[in-house]
Amino acid sequence: MSAISSQQDAINAFINVANEMKNDGASINFVSTALMRACAVYSTYVVAGNDGALRESGVAKLKELFAQELDVIQKAKLRQAGVEPDAGNQPT
Repeated sequence: MSAISSQQDAINAFINVANEMKNDGASINFVSTALMRACAVYSTYVVAGNDGALRESGVAKLKELFAQELDVIQKAKLRQAGVEPDAGNQPT
């Protein structure tokens, strides 16, 4: 793997691995679930360490962070499609 120097490089590296899994025959739903679970495992590690776990408040914080990131991505996708995101154009 080449050196990762930006967040976008890291994102692309994860997407490349996901695409390799898909190209090797894994379903996109399987790959998506695996990525989400890996994110949950790693995020728990970042907050609580290898042997720790999150309480309800920690889980709520991570849910909010994920929701914010998802919102940013969807707004960018809408703009890329020529649709200005607003309260009436929320992606589904």
